[in-house]
Parts: sequence; structure tokens; C-alpha cells
Amino acid sequence: MATDPNRLFLRKSLDSVRRDSSETGLRRHLGPIQLVLLGIGCIIGAGVYVMTGTAAANYAGPAVVLSFGIAGLACAFTGLCYAELSSVLPVSGASYTYAYAALGEVFAWALGWMLMLEFGLAGAALAVGFSGYLQSLLADFGITIPAMLAAPTLQSEMGPDGLMFEAGASINLLALISLGVASLILVRGIAHSAAVNTLLVVIKLGVLLGFVAVGSRHIDTANLTPFIPANEGGFRYGVPGIFRAASVLFFAYLGFEAVATAASEARKPQRDVPIGILGALFVSTLVYAAVAFVMTGLVSYRTLNVADPIAIAVEAIGMPVFAMAIKIGALTGLGSVLLVNTYGQSRICLAMASDRLIPGRFAALHARFATPAFGTFVLAGISGLAAALLPITLLADLVSIGTAFVFVVVAISVMWLRTRHPDLPRPFRVPLGGIWVRGIWIGTVPVLAILLCLTMMGPVLADIFSKAIHGEWIPMAILLIYIVIGILIYALYGSRHSRARAEAL
Repeated sequence: MATDPNRLFLRKSLDSVRRDSSETGLRRHLGPIQLVLLGIGCIIGAGVYVMTGTAAANYAGPAVVLSFGIAGLACAFTGLCYAELSSVLPVSGASYTYAYAALGEVFAWALGWMLMLEFGLAGAALAVGFSGYLQSLLADFGITIPAMLAAPTLQSEMGPDGLMFEAGASINLLALISLGVASLILVRGIAHSAAVNTLLVVIKLGVLLGFVAVGSRHIDTANLTPFIPANEGGFRYGVPGIFRAASVLFFAYLGFEAVATAASEARKPQRDVPIGILGALFVSTLVYAAVAFVMTGLVSYRTLNVADPIAIAVEAIGMPVFAMAIKIGALTGLGSVLLVNTYGQSRICLAMASDRLIPGRFAALHARFATPAFGTFVLAGISGLAAALLPITLLADLVSIGTAFVFVVVAISVMWLRTRHPDLPRPFRVPLGGIWVRGIWIGTVPVLAILLCLTMMGPVLADIFSKAIHGEWIPMAILLIYIVIGILIYALYGSRHSRARAEAL
């Protein structure tokens, strides 16, 4: 059956979007504090516990603090866009649904598919980090996990042309298991998960603040000099390295997006979701910057290219018991963000299945717990395989690409909805205003969000292309294969079963 090009851009009506929100069967019981904690639970994870060390060692040195600031600024502008959209359309599916209403089906599909990449591989990266800290903690008790069960099949090493990859005879079994446990918890329902997440957030924030308080008294200023190491070519240190590190750390801020996906379960979504998004971003950025500064002040940044950089830093203090407490806190933090990330991914899948762009089985709710159990288990299984096979450096780069793409589309959606529906009630509006150009509203905040997100995506894509030119084709191949699979699924299934198209006939 041929596809009508005009229907590729078929939009969902705003009334339809709101009706879908009321028909999901999900209960509205999340308040603003729970949403802030939900966001913090997802934001503060691999970025601070794992990727800070990699970003500092390979790209930015002590200036990784600036990298967090750059990435956080980009997410702040994007967060404001999310806040406006969620106040207008408080629905499950968040940015996917926003794009469907503003830009049309083909953009919604592309964004939804990239969201699956973003959440799926972020979950894998978090699971890899969880595995690393668990191995370190077990080693403190004299328990060693066999190497063939403790590392991904594909491993990375820094070479003359940047990070290179080599396959080995190993699999990260602990990472795979951790994703399985997260999916089991979530299938029991968000009410149970929100309670668990609240406890985990309180614990991990306390541990991180303890690390900052104790570690700040043992900082060696020599480790912070030079603050911006001289560039050694490409994206290794210097100003290019700061932006490359920011692109690595970018994905750790996707937690506020999980808050938007929970809009259909918020008691007062127009008020509570913006509070949840901006509150979570503010708190998390402060924590990130403080931890990164103390970490690079305790030890040389060149020693931090490990799976457990905070553990390496705290051991330099000479307090073994405190070091063990930090590792436990890291496991708690990674566990909480893994829980929230898996939740967000399942809700995106639920929204796409409800629109019949993917099989309806993914929208089926569990008879007892009223949660999308099938989709949760399938997605967790795929993420688990990625965690078992791929190194965290590669996972982080791919997630950053997906995240930046999604954020750009969200910012465009804000401007397009303002253009098409300028009188629509908006309990929250992005600040700083905008201008009208030939009937199109161009907002200051959305434009800044787009520019900063492209700045995040650029270094990653440049690095991937550079690797391909020098014979390291794996990152490029994974990205292209994923895009092709998405195109085929939409062409062969989504475009033929779309609910919006059926209703338009």
C-alpha cells in the first residue's frame, strides 16, 4: 500500500491528545515533591558516579566542572520548553506526544524512535555503572567476580585517533541482572516505585553531600592545576575537550524528561510538572558541579578513567569505611535512576502503542497492577543486552545523540504550537519572549535550546565520523543500523496501522 506523503505530517488534534490522556487507565496520584524527586532520581546517576571520571580523564580534566555547566545550561532552556508543553498537554508520552500534535506523525515517529534509543541505552549505561561499583564493593569484602562475567564484550581503549574498540570473550552479567530487577519493581506499579525512589533519592543525596563535605577538606590544589589542560589534538583537553566532555555528560540530564512522561499520573499536571522539571534540574546541577570539583581535586584527573571514579577519589582520603559508604551510596543512586529511566521508557512505548505505531501489545496493562508489563520486560531485555555487550563510553555517546535530537524537536514544537494556537491557555510560558517573523513565532528560549543542543551533538558526531574515517566503524554502524530499523518499522507497520490516519479516513 502506497503511503500518501500528505499523511506523513498528519497531526493529532489537541482535543484528541487530551482525550487520550484521560483514557490511559493510569491513576493521577503524583504531587510536585514526588515529581522533583522523580527527576532527581533520574538525573543524578551515571553522569556523576561514572561519566564524570571518563569525561575528566579523556577530555576536560578539572574543567569538567565547566562541562557540567554547559550541559546543564542547554538542559535548562530545554526544560523550560518541556514545562510549557507539559502545562498545555499533560499526557503520557511527553515529547513524543508534543511532536505528534505540533509537527505531525512522521516527526513524532522519528522522535519516539530516538527516545527509545535515548532511554534504552541510558538504562544500559546506568546498569554498566551499577555493575562497576558493585564489583568494587564486593572486592572490599574479598569477593571477586570472574573477568569474563564482569566486563562488556566490546571494550574501549584510548588510541592515537581517540577511543578505539576491541571485542573480547566477556559479558557484563551484573549489568544485565540489574535491569531485570528494575523491570520487576516497575511492573508492580509507579506508586510502589515512587515510594522506593523517594527513599533512594534521600539516601544518595546525603552520601554525595557527605562526599563533598569530607572531600573538600582534603583537596590538593596541584590536582586542579592547570584547570584547563593544554589541548593534545582533536577533542583531548583544551576548550574543544570541554565541549566534548559536555556532550558526554549531556545524557545524565535527561531525568527531567522522565518527569514530563509522568504528566498523565500527576494530580495537577499544569502546575506540578513545571515545578518538577525545573526543581530537579536546579538541585542536580548544583550537586554535579560540587562533586566534580571535589573529585578532581582529590586525585589527578588522568587516574579517573574507571567505572568507579568517586571510589578512587575517596580512597585517596585514607578513610576505608567512608569509602565503602560512598560505594553503597553510588549503588543506591544508580539504582534509583535506573528505576526511573526504565519507567520513562515504558511510558513512551505505551504512548506509541496507543497510537498504533507499534504493536498494541505494548499498550496492554497488567490485570492486577495496571502497568504496561509486556513493554517493560521487552525493553528492559533489549537494554540489558546492550549493557552486557557495549562499553559505557559508546553508550554515552549514542545516548547524547538521541537526547540532543529529541530536545531540538521539543523546542521546535513549542514555537510551532505558539504559531498555530497562540490563544491556547498556557499556565506556564517560556520566559524572555520572542518575535513574529512572517507569521511564525520565534522564541528566545527555544532558539537558545536548539543552538545549545546542536552544540552538544556536534562534537559527538564529529568524533564518530572521525573514527569511521580512521577505520573504527562500530559507533557509526550501530547508529545507522538503528535508524534503518526504525524506518523499516514505520514503513511496514506504523504507517499502515496508525490510529490517527484511520480516524482521518
